[in-house]
Amino acid sequence: MPISHETYASLTLEDTLWGLRSGAFTAPELLDAALARIDACEPAVNAVITMDIPGATKAAGAWPRNGTRAGTGASLAGAPIAVKDNLMTRGLKTTCGSRILGNFVPPYDAGVVEKLRAAGAVIVCKTNMDEFAMGSSGRNSAYGATGNPWNPKLVPGGSSSGSAAIVAYGGVPAAIGTDTGGSIRQPASFCGLVGMKPTYGRVSRWGVGALGSSLDQVGPITRTVRDNALLFDIIAGHDGRDSSSLENPFVPTLPTIEDGVAGLRTAYDPGLLDRGGVHPAHAEAIRFAVKAIRGAGGEVVEVALPLVKYGVAAYYIICACESSANLARFDGVRYGVRERAGGGLWDTYSKTRGLGFGDEVKRRIMMGAYALSSGYYDAYYLKAARVRRLFATEYEKLLAGVDVVLLPVTPAPPRPLDQDCTPLENYLGDVFTVPANMAGIPALAFPVGTHDGLPVGVQAMAGYFREDALYRLARTIEKEATLSDPPWARPAPEAGQ
Repeated sequence: MPISHETYASLTLEDTLWGLRSGAFTAPELLDAALARIDACEPAVNAVITMDIPGATKAAGAWPRNGTRAGTGASLAGAPIAVKDNLMTRGLKTTCGSRILGNFVPPYDAGVVEKLRAAGAVIVCKTNMDEFAMGSSGRNSAYGATGNPWNPKLVPGGSSSGSAAIVAYGGVPAAIGTDTGGSIRQPASFCGLVGMKPTYGRVSRWGVGALGSSLDQVGPITRTVRDNALLFDIIAGHDGRDSSSLENPFVPTLPTIEDGVAGLRTAYDPGLLDRGGVHPAHAEAIRFAVKAIRGAGGEVVEVALPLVKYGVAAYYIICACESSANLARFDGVRYGVRERAGGGLWDTYSKTRGLGFGDEVKRRIMMGAYALSSGYYDAYYLKAARVRRLFATEYEKLLAGVDVVLLPVTPAPPRPLDQDCTPLENYLGDVFTVPANMAGIPALAFPVGTHDGLPVGVQAMAGYFREDALYRLARTIEKEATLSDPPWARPAPEAGQ
């Protein structure tokens, strides 16, 4: 009997894989349910830029009823997955949420996409995102804003807005996002999900549309901590095509995820919660996590988190400089949209970039070009680079004495989708997420409950390559947490709701 899209929407990734392997449903039946759920929810949420129905149908049809093929080792065999639209997908349009790449079809797959396909994943669609991953709201896409499935009138967080939203409404059980300064963790938190920003270099960046090359990381967004570890173990590992990819031997995290917090030393900064600037519900979420850790036999200590207030300023200078350099390649000559002008090559460049880029992208290009210009390089970029080095040093010292650090994901809940904010107000929403990117360490966001009908998450950071400790801690807290009335358990929201 075919699975209904309402039943399908409540399945976790592990549920999905169990059903496929047990023969409870086939991959084509699962795909039909996924497409029905997406069709039902998209008018209200707008999480998808490009569907790949022919490709997904072909991929799903390759798997027999028991979801396995002898000798393949395909751990995701037949599972529907969504991919952020800045990861290259061979033969499938990849826009980075921008008009300037509105007609671009890559001739190759990103390294992460290759691993997903090799594992048997059925890639259903490319998800909406802030243009070139620049934004914290999901409002900066050239293809329209994404709504939050918990309440479509609120922002879902950005820039991996579509990847989080489609998992939250149950279109797919898992998705891939990218995180430059919090772009996986913030939307995961706003949408009641689990989002991992791995150690820099742990997951291949080959084939990813770059924002800040020294900051970007690819990671999974899922509904449960176990699902997240499962997907992370598949996409992590060395890729010789990525010069930043690390050759450290990779040890899977899922086998130790139920080991609990015994032996882990966790730190948090109570002064950060008491000084103001953090919404009471977000401060209470940290206290809930601390209580759960202690109740499970873990040790919790109090510390003063270093340099937090300097993170946003330094991060946005570095990110703007790197994005200004990275986006110089988009000129309408080699690929993407070309706006022809009668005045010659420079006029074509100007018109293409002027019409192709949105306001936030232009703002950061100009900020970066200014900070890198003669006479300002030392005052801005070089000083920000020194602050970044301090971040790495100070967090290395802190994490030499503890295993995990807890802090909020964002200072406040998601704001209304139609509420305009200044660029500075938007940037300050990243104050707790940018330290992990500046230091290159892994960080995980996960939900601990709800407040006024919206999910509330916390963030955990650990030392280099300690994703296993993050998953152990989050899994322990997850067992004590409850999300009330999540969107994946509800009927599809109506457009305009």
